[in-house]
Amino acid sequence: MNPPVSARTVAVVGLGTMGTGIAEVLACAGREVVGIDISETAARRAVTTVEASTARAVERGRLSGDDRRAALARLRTATTLRAAVDADLVIEVVSESYETKQQVFRELDGIVRPDAILATGTNALSVTRLAADSRHPERVVGMHFFNPAPAMKLVEIVSSVLTSPSAVAAVTGLARDLGKEPVAVGDRPGFVADGLLFGYLNRAAAMYESNYASREDIDAAMRLGCGLPMGPLALLDLIGVDTARTVLEAMYADSQDRLHAPAPVLRQLAAAGLTGRKAGRGFYTYAAPGSAEVVPDALTPAPVTAGAVPREVRTVGVAGSGTMASGIAEVFAKAGYDVVLAARSTPKAEAARERVAASLTRSVAKGRTTEAARDAALGRIAPAGTLDALAGADLVLEAVAEDLGVKQKLFAALDRICKPGAVLATTTSSLPVVACARATSRPQDVIGMHFFNPAPAMKLVEVVRTVLTGDDVHATVRALTATIKKHPVDCGDRAGFIVNALLFPYLNNAVKMLEQHYASVDDIDAAIRLGGGYPMGPFELLDVVGLDVSLAIEKVLYEEFREPGLAPAPLLEHLVAAGCLGRKTGRGFREYARR
Repeated sequence: MNPPVSARTVAVVGLGTMGTGIAEVLACAGREVVGIDISETAARRAVTTVEASTARAVERGRLSGDDRRAALARLRTATTLRAAVDADLVIEVVSESYETKQQVFRELDGIVRPDAILATGTNALSVTRLAADSRHPERVVGMHFFNPAPAMKLVEIVSSVLTSPSAVAAVTGLARDLGKEPVAVGDRPGFVADGLLFGYLNRAAAMYESNYASREDIDAAMRLGCGLPMGPLALLDLIGVDTARTVLEAMYADSQDRLHAPAPVLRQLAAAGLTGRKAGRGFYTYAAPGSAEVVPDALTPAPVTAGAVPREVRTVGVAGSGTMASGIAEVFAKAGYDVVLAARSTPKAEAARERVAASLTRSVAKGRTTEAARDAALGRIAPAGTLDALAGADLVLEAVAEDLGVKQKLFAALDRICKPGAVLATTTSSLPVVACARATSRPQDVIGMHFFNPAPAMKLVEVVRTVLTGDDVHATVRALTATIKKHPVDCGDRAGFIVNALLFPYLNNAVKMLEQHYASVDDIDAAIRLGGGYPMGPFELLDVVGLDVSLAIEKVLYEEFREPGLAPAPLLEHLVAAGCLGRKTGRGFREYARR
């Protein structure tokens, strides 16, 4: 096979959201584009959409008026595959169905030139199986764009054992010409990006279905706790609940991993026609089909106007001297609370206060606060070398080592020292809060307040109540969290809470993908950053968090849920055993310059 060096004329089959976006990208990049859809309405809507999108690009200075007019002139539409007769490349993005896609390929075999390349935009189906049904399997390749195609940089180039290297080279070159970043991947359901993302989305759906947390809290937790552009349930609505279920079914058929078995709620919503934004309702309700505007419905949380009366909090105690302890002390001091920062010795406590001073000084230098505000906040922090200094605090937060025995010993001490009615909070990210509560004679006063690092910058606080936590204690912490300008999300006392229970299985699956030699560290990280809009790829994040910390959390999750798919990846265990813990040791999944 000798495919054309440059795909000058491209046919796009299927003018839904993705097909329309791909057509726009191609036309703006100078290609002659034939958009094909059996629906005349869909074809007209695609042209209207491209006209509006390119008009916005002109308004924002991303495209000149002349370039827009030229791009629109290069786009034409048709309602029959015969219009692809002169195409150098055909990209199909019809519905995720083998039967539908195979019918398209069979018809194209009798229409296009022998040297034309046929690309499938599937994100879940086997490229090999589609190619095998074609007369010329060597010219069939996967070209997986991400939504919205004009904005997202990633294109996964999927080759099968039947695909010609020249076909792969041609579409890879085209992707680069379009200003995209191609990543070469093998043929398995989900490829790299969706293979990791859909497992995470499925766990989020199952978490919601179990009534562990509200849809709003799950989405807010992942946006604010991980810096993601969109929460998982809102993303499922954008992708389409039916599409997500199809992808997961394909992934489960391949992996037999229960974590990929679609959550029943996905089937229920899809069967009811509640497929997300395109239907006007999915996990959320929208102003109209296709609208992005979420409107209140029966599941929308009501404003908290009644209930338990919060306790008064004027003085806050922080037990610990590390980064999290000093960060929490800074947060409360800036919010106007008197803070007692207690450590195992006076020098440790003073060093923690100096860490706060350095942080506040950096904020002054960046124009985020004033010198007067910095000095006032520092003046509210009293360092102490003994826990006895916490006796008068209204709320005490512990931020010591993530070791249950250490925390239980501390809570037993706080039980003896703190005044009656004081709220006792743990900042644990993975240990059972109730075990800390049971170390005291007042478990009703104990609650979890999981801050995220760095505490002064991160907006999320997971509020973790146990079966023993008093309603007024929960109300106190909710109100207090709002006062310090953080966003509280409610969750129950189980391993990982919201964020870690969704984040770390995804990270673990990335390590397993690497173990299987499916893709490289760099390609996996690039796929997630570019395809998912994540601020970091999984291996970048693992090296920042620390491989030892990540392994400890993975073990806690596995022990709690006993799902085989949650078992820590052996490669992660091996790296930790070798002392390769990430940036802090200079080597993890990557090597770093020693400071």
